[in-house]
Amino acid sequence: MSLNDRETSQLRSALQEAVVKCSERCLYQSSKWAAELLNSIREPEPEPDMSLDDTELSDAPNSFTSPAFAPNPDPEEALLEAKEVNKYLLAKSFFDCREYDRCAAVFLSDSTVAGITTLREAVKSTPKGKGKGKATAGNPTTNDGQALPKLSQRSLFLALYATFLSGEKRRDEDAEMVMGPQDLGTCVNKQLLTVSRLLEAWFDERKTEDGEYADGQGWLEYLYGMVLVKEKNEELALYWLIRSVHLFPMNWGCWLEITSLISRLEDLNRIMPRLPQNIVPFMFHIHTSLELYQHDANLANSLDQLLNIFPNSSFLLTCDALLSYHAKDLVAAEQRFSHLLSLHPHRLDSLDHYSNILYVMNLRPKLAFLAHLCSSVDKFRPESCVVIGNYYSLLSLHEKAVQYFRRALTLDRSCLSAWTLMGHEYVELKNTHAAIESYRRAVDVNRRDYRAWYGLGQTYEVLEMHAYALWYYKKAAGLRPWDGKMWMAVGSCLQRMSRNQDGIKALKRALLAESYYDAGSSFDSGSGSVRGANMDPEILLQIATMYDSLGEEEDAKTYMEMCVAQEDGGGGAAGEGQGVAPGESIAIHDDSPPPGSDEDAGGDGGGRAGTATGGGGSGGEGGTGVTAATSKARMWLARYAMRVEDYVTAHRLANELCQDGVEVEEAKALIREVRSRLDAAEMSPPS
Repeated sequence: MSLNDRETSQLRSALQEAVVKCSERCLYQSSKWAAELLNSIREPEPEPDMSLDDTELSDAPNSFTSPAFAPNPDPEEALLEAKEVNKYLLAKSFFDCREYDRCAAVFLSDSTVAGITTLREAVKSTPKGKGKGKATAGNPTTNDGQALPKLSQRSLFLALYATFLSGEKRRDEDAEMVMGPQDLGTCVNKQLLTVSRLLEAWFDERKTEDGEYADGQGWLEYLYGMVLVKEKNEELALYWLIRSVHLFPMNWGCWLEITSLISRLEDLNRIMPRLPQNIVPFMFHIHTSLELYQHDANLANSLDQLLNIFPNSSFLLTCDALLSYHAKDLVAAEQRFSHLLSLHPHRLDSLDHYSNILYVMNLRPKLAFLAHLCSSVDKFRPESCVVIGNYYSLLSLHEKAVQYFRRALTLDRSCLSAWTLMGHEYVELKNTHAAIESYRRAVDVNRRDYRAWYGLGQTYEVLEMHAYALWYYKKAAGLRPWDGKMWMAVGSCLQRMSRNQDGIKALKRALLAESYYDAGSSFDSGSGSVRGANMDPEILLQIATMYDSLGEEEDAKTYMEMCVAQEDGGGGAAGEGQGVAPGESIAIHDDSPPPGSDEDAGGDGGGRAGTATGGGGSGGEGGTGVTAATSKARMWLARYAMRVEDYVTAHRLANELCQDGVEVEEAKALIREVRSRLDAAEMSPPS
């Protein structure tokens, strides 16, 4: 993707306008996003010896005026904004000082709000066909004749947004201490109903005769969608949010609200045709795909195209780092985050993800440096508290880690990382009740958080409540279906429930998932065969054990041999001609998730801070070497050889076990038994 000069100029103008308009409405995060993107566009190269003399400058005084400061194109709105400019400046100054109630009262008095809200409630409670108490859509007046004030959309948005934030502030104040005995997570924003009713009244005023709504500027539509999201009315919220991005596509906050409503890749693909066609939906698709833990070649290519336009965009560089993280390429992800930090050393956004990577890689010096840096920039940002909490967790100071995660949640109760990581810490502290509550709150914040689903499964498994654990593991496995760690957890849980056939299917899927991630580090399709790839000997041993418990010794023998072959990187070589048909990998690939699982669930990692190492079995091309799993498999094969009276093979395997140093005593006993049987058969042991 490349833009010509005219398209680049238009993009720059649109972003300038977005910065100003978002800032005017106190949408500071959206304004920051647009401003960072604006300053990451490549500047045009100045032509040599190009200058303007004083005459040219005086002749064209307005030629360098940014279009971002142009007046409102709607003459009626422009007139209202001009009349309200003094009140608007007063209201905005109150908002900037976080005096939200004073800000709202500049344009909407308490009596006006109460009257309109009461009327809307009366209209909604009136049965259809009854004329009593009904107000016309075009004139939403209260019983005493009070109507919605004639305000510009900018001023009305500011007043209602201040009312909304006032409710959010009171909700946080009414909430108990995080994870305290009275903290049930049930506090709600009591201003949602008020804002919703006032917006309904405003939209009803603009409803045409055919029942459609006249187009606004996109801001009130965004606020209405945000309120509907809070009220869990997701379908209607999606309608208004999509309407908003059509009217003003540069409001990134609106795109984030749409992302929060998407839980599956199918949902994303379904709504993409409904979105406007410009560069922002392109970014939205990448961001939402990453939220859904996608990491394919198309996504990487799309991101590269955007980075050609915005080479130093902190937002896109973060997406690039997260792409590697989701593909389990931790080294590349760490390098990309390190590069991002060198470009923007005072930027704290997404550094909690960076700290997760450093934790998993056990890079304690770098994590200590990052914690110190975050603390020096702003120790009271949720991201800083999460980074410091991860550092204490790496030091095994779990109580201190919990303290910092709670501090992050005190600052922002919707901080997903803090809820999930605090759950991990409570697991380490053996406080299963608190761990379950933390994970549940994480899922409430973001139902796409596979780590929280996996954590719930782990915790219930500790409590030996395997049916619950299986359900949560399946939810996690659906979020990242190509993560072997999660399918291994599903298989192990099914094994404990004596559902060995289903467990074998899940573990075979885990094998394919691990081979997928081996290829996925370079963004290949990951659809290659399991055979020939390095596989986790633990998974192979578990499959073999389940086959053995089902009495299917030939299949058990095949997987035991495959397990032993992993020591020297043999992959599936040990299974050649022994029951692992080339088509088996395709059968595994086509397996649907076990009954009851969601198609949209996974789990990369396990119990801690986004562990991204999978099942932990691949030992690279050199193999895993001797492990406890391969020794157990070798012992099983030796005993199997004894049962089928293949004493030569049994003697060879027992000798190998003596050299392994894992099952030495048992191996020596087996050698003595082999020799006694050979002596009884008047045979000599092999030299």
